Amino acid sequence: MRETKHLLFPGDFPALRRNRLTTLQVNLGYKCNQSCTHCHVNAGPNRSEMMDDATLDLIIKYISEHNVSLLDVTGGAPELHPRFRELVAEAGKANITVRDRCNLTVLFEPQQEDLAQFLADNHVEIVASLPCYTEENVNKQRGKGVFFLSIQALQQLNALGYAQDSALNLHLVFNPSGPVLPPSQVELEKQYKKHLAQDFNIQFNELFVITNMPIQRFGSSLLSSGHFESYMTTLRDSHQPNNLATVMCKDTVSIDWQGNVYDCDFNQMLEEPLHTKDKHSLHISDLFSTKLSDLPIKTGNHCYGCTAGQGSSCSGALN
Repeated sequence: MRETKHLLFPGDFPALRRNRLTTLQVNLGYKCNQSCTHCHVNAGPNRSEMMDDATLDLIIKYISEHNVSLLDVTGGAPELHPRFRELVAEAGKANITVRDRCNLTVLFEPQQEDLAQFLADNHVEIVASLPCYTEENVNKQRGKGVFFLSIQALQQLNALGYAQDSALNLHLVFNPSGPVLPPSQVELEKQYKKHLAQDFNIQFNELFVITNMPIQRFGSSLLSSGHFESYMTTLRDSHQPNNLATVMCKDTVSIDWQGNVYDCDFNQMLEEPLHTKDKHSLHISDLFSTKLSDLPIKTGNHCYGCTAGQGSSCSGALN
């Protein structure tokens, strides 16, 4: 796989500083039952990296002692971690909202038959990848047979009350399939809701439209196809300065499977850690005694993916 990091750093993206930490995004490992073409984590069935017990214990200790409002759990497929359910339960005890980045098909993996019921019982917010409402486009991006498994999973979640009960939020995620900016989140959400309701009687709360980042698997495909420079030009030319105020890195940190701390999930994949003012990188064990407010955020040219057009974050468009 061809690397893009040397083309992103150093960059000319505007300087940013952190606000108060409200969201802890935790990557439990890169093992996944799928290998999607847009995956910036480069996750897949052959990845073996998983968070160990000592690091997970520190995560549990941190959320029990600090005032974060959201635990955003990701991977790979985070549900494949043997202590995923324990982490969810501990966050619930601390009255922290849990967001599960779910690929939907994991609900049908061995030993996961009761996963949907567990998520519902614990009021876990689900953010599920569904890059289109048509079979052809989804299977092209995520693999043969994924579309109908995803539809079955969504129907199962609806039957448990997701998108019906106000305490059970179910959001979908759209990523473009090529080197283009995503369309309007508002308009695309209307199309998703119309088609999924008409064709499959499926409901969901919101659609999160996310710009593809020029890193890892997608970045490599841009280089191989000769579209890297033109895509970066698109991102730069579409930069909206007003999006800088609400980019997710200002109030979120990303923790990798080894416990290292990053400004965002994308920097994690680029191995560019969050640094203190004296240039020290941080581990989850350091967060207990480190003030993050006003620390500089590590930026590169990939950050234009978050500010281009309507903006993009792990919760969809910024405006």
